[in-house]
Amino acid sequence: PQGRSKKKSRKHQRFMERRAVLEQKGLLSPHGRLGSQTTESGLEAHTTPTKANGTTAPRCDEVPKPKRIMSASLSPSASPDSIARHHSVLLSQGNGSAKKVRTSSLVLRPGKYVAIDCEMVGTGPQGRLSELARCSVVNYEGDVIYDKYVRPELPIVDYRTRWSGITKQHMKNAIPFTAAQAEILKILKDKIVVGHAIHNDFQALKYFHPKDRTRDTSQSPVLKKRAGLPVRANVSLKNLARHLLHKKIQVGCKGHSSVEDAQTAMELYRLVEVQWEKELAHSLPPRPPSPVTDPAADSSQYLDDQYWPTDLMASSL
Repeated sequence: PQGRSKKKSRKHQRFMERRAVLEQKGLLSPHGRLGSQTTESGLEAHTTPTKANGTTAPRCDEVPKPKRIMSASLSPSASPDSIARHHSVLLSQGNGSAKKVRTSSLVLRPGKYVAIDCEMVGTGPQGRLSELARCSVVNYEGDVIYDKYVRPELPIVDYRTRWSGITKQHMKNAIPFTAAQAEILKILKDKIVVGHAIHNDFQALKYFHPKDRTRDTSQSPVLKKRAGLPVRANVSLKNLARHLLHKKIQVGCKGHSSVEDAQTAMELYRLVEVQWEKELAHSLPPRPPSPVTDPAADSSQYLDDQYWPTDLMASSL
């Protein structure tokens, strides 16, 4: 018995020495989780080494979860079906808890989602033609990434200050429409664009954004149901904000703030993001099943001497 105990002790000592070497080389963190280099080498399952006294030591690695693999594959130019399927996979892996909701958002933030709102003034005969006079764009967190006043191509007949908040003073430092259009469309490229009655904003920009990359809060059944409003009703951003966010917007007589409206639209989207994306995912073709992992690929076998690189073996002796 004493000989077997010493043998186990020496084996455990060698194991700890190798573990120290891995930590020194950056392949193993002090907390016992393998780095990306070791994972790529083939350690894909849990490791539960046994100490000399029979107790189980902390795991040396962790199985890369499917959502992590998918997260890495989602680039800013990911296709719309990839985005929707990604949300679907995340939802299928659990019960939709807040933690999983947060994970799905982190994959695509901050550059994938933006919210936009535009303010228009009247041009043309009797000021009936609407042209862009201000545009604001915010990111997923609601931070302003673009906010400029824009000089319309035609002379302004009606500033519509009561609603737009635009005055003659604002036009002094406004940029030409063509310059603003180029800047804004560069931001919107390959993005999921959120807005309220967003077709009006795109029309003012003389632009068409892909429908599957557009999230219009005025047309969202999820938001209307949650607010207790009829699904087919035309609901304003102001009412949605009051019912769902318990906040007042568009108050006073100085007009709307395009920044506030864009931020509110993004807040509303984030409120029902997972459910919204889940419905979109269900409308897409089914995703091919993931390959089945070989249960025999237990990383505990890699603790045997035959699996250790020669240089690590030499340095641990």
